Amino acid sequence: MFIIGLLGCCATFRESRVGLGLFLAIILVIFIAEVSTFVLGFVYREKVKTDVQGTMRSVFEKYDGKNSESEVVDYLQEQLHCCGVKNYSDWTTTQWYNSTGNHSVPLSCCQQEAKNCTGQLDQLQELNTRGCAQELESGLQSVISYVMLVILGFAIVKFFAMLSVCVLTCKKQESEYQPLHSGVFA
Repeated sequence: MFIIGLLGCCATFRESRVGLGLFLAIILVIFIAEVSTFVLGFVYREKVKTDVQGTMRSVFEKYDGKNSESEVVDYLQEQLHCCGVKNYSDWTTTQWYNSTGNHSVPLSCCQQEAKNCTGQLDQLQELNTRGCAQELESGLQSVISYVMLVILGFAIVKFFAMLSVCVLTCKKQESEYQPLHSGVFA
């Protein structure tokens, strides 16, 4: 960006039509990329929900309490104060739930205030019952919204930059006025 800005400043200072044209072309390419990104972000915004749920479901299925994916699930449930993909009952369909023998959810589903939580489903008052997919989706949606606003802001700035370059390029080179270099007004 620094080099592109330097090119634009030098072309403006020298009033070079070729330099200004090159600067305009570069800004136009960046502008088109920003507008395309904004439109794609808007179009695929809803696809985030299905992708998040599908990915989370596959990661939750591989949960065994020991592997790195299990650590990610535990971290996610602890930080977002959630349990399962849609809710806590999603754990009942996992292999881990049946293999534990005590039919409980991971301890990362326990509320932070609960001291004696064992993950048993008969202790629902001590468990986070909301699903993690909804929490993660809302967080991602807000990040996408902020990114789209920033992209829109930069695109507006690029539009006015292109407009300014067009004005500078199209301005008439010769004028009837000559600069006065003597410094004496008479």
